Amino acid sequence: MAKTLRLILGDQLNSKHSWYSNVDDNVTYIMLEVMQEQEYVMHHVQKILAFFASMRNFAHQLTQNGHNVIYFKLDDRGNKQDFSENIKQVIKKEKFERFEYQLPDEYRLDEQLKMLCKELKVETATADTEHFLTERFDVKDFFGGKGYRMESFYRRMRQKHHILMDGDDPLHNRWNFDADNRKKYDGKVPLQEPLTFDHDVSALKEMIDAAKVKYFGNVDAKHFAWPLSRKEALKVLHYFCENLLPNFGTYEDAMLQNHISLFHSRISFAQNVKMISPAEVVGAVLDYYKKQSHNISIAQVEGFVRQIIGWREFMRGVYWAQMPGYDEKNFFKHHTEIPHWFWDGNTKMNCLNKCIGQSLNQAWAHHIQRLMVIGNFGLLAGISPDDMDAWYLGIYIDAIQWVEITNTRGMSQFADGGIIASKPYVASAAYINKMSDYCKNCHYDYKKKHGEKACPYNSLYWNFFDRNADKLEKNPRIGMAYNNLKKMKPEERQKIMEQAEAYLENLNTL
Repeated sequence: MAKTLRLILGDQLNSKHSWYSNVDDNVTYIMLEVMQEQEYVMHHVQKILAFFASMRNFAHQLTQNGHNVIYFKLDDRGNKQDFSENIKQVIKKEKFERFEYQLPDEYRLDEQLKMLCKELKVETATADTEHFLTERFDVKDFFGGKGYRMESFYRRMRQKHHILMDGDDPLHNRWNFDADNRKKYDGKVPLQEPLTFDHDVSALKEMIDAAKVKYFGNVDAKHFAWPLSRKEALKVLHYFCENLLPNFGTYEDAMLQNHISLFHSRISFAQNVKMISPAEVVGAVLDYYKKQSHNISIAQVEGFVRQIIGWREFMRGVYWAQMPGYDEKNFFKHHTEIPHWFWDGNTKMNCLNKCIGQSLNQAWAHHIQRLMVIGNFGLLAGISPDDMDAWYLGIYIDAIQWVEITNTRGMSQFADGGIIASKPYVASAAYINKMSDYCKNCHYDYKKKHGEKACPYNSLYWNFFDRNADKLEKNPRIGMAYNNLKKMKPEERQKIMEQAEAYLENLNTL
């Protein structure tokens, strides 16, 4: 075999990849910490530390297994802080004859590496990451360019991989058990804390500070809680199956002030850097369900499986079907600057104070906190999708563009005009009160639409529909909102709209 250099990106930590099945002295793996990846967006400090620590663990594991590894630390002398420049330098210096890389999941890096290969004077080749259940363009091919809808794709995935199926039919003759799930937490089952770890990454923190990496968020670097290896990721997965899965679906949309994760798995970071695969995750859940079917309902299992083989694979497929250009979509022409309290959590709206505060402290929030509290406000307030994208991509430890932008610009902000979602995901304070305990401790009154201390979500909700009637009124899924708007007494409607305008003019003081 020609003397070969193989690139491993920071989200390609798949130790089960076929690349590593044999040790070959002619093959060297290269991993790089570069400023390029710290500067395209400002990241949460925990995200940076988790990536670097996991990458270093992975490189150490490869070395222990006998593989040749070149590892560039961020502060290494000679690090050109750019993937392409470092790779060119290494190929020239070490006289490599061939360069290979696994296909990136971000369009930005895919384009950069394709350009690099055109510039190199050695053989080049690509490999699949061997992680996902689908290929890049499976979703595009499945829908043939016509409207994308996750439910039909999800059913096909169930059939194709024979997951929760009884022959050709879904188990228990239902594809979807949402009606049995998504309840407010009622205290009927005890809450359990998530499985966390106790890593000391303070030396890494000192290194990124010395390198003047710009970041935000909070961290206890001496007691870092996230899984940083495949072994730890598997522990989190099994802990979820044994302790959290039995109540996952029932409370998957519930939110609490004093418990950040309820019954959520918190394996998204481990999955998105490919420490564990979707096939492994679903397999573990199905094995547990098979052994414990007397203690766990199918509703819990189906709700979780849909997130893994449905939403996750679907979002990736839409990303590749729509890039480039998806990152510029702005259906509502929203251009309002993101409020400053998105960076510190200092808002009088208790739900946002808690959800943003949690995100700053933990680099994580569950899907309803992201969608129906933070994203909901951003859409109602007309925040620029560019600002929302940058914030979401930076703040969450599991955020990589292929999964972040489709959830943010698509599902959350409806900036794609309905490519992913059939309607905007907006709600008034009534929904937040229904699904959480945030409202009872709030400065604002969730029952009031206007007047002193009226909850901003209420007037902004009606203002959103009013100002976007030309784009939304004919949408059959939201006809009721417009019927209710038309039924309002003129004086009531005027008060609500005036309240909304007052809030929109003073977003930074809410």
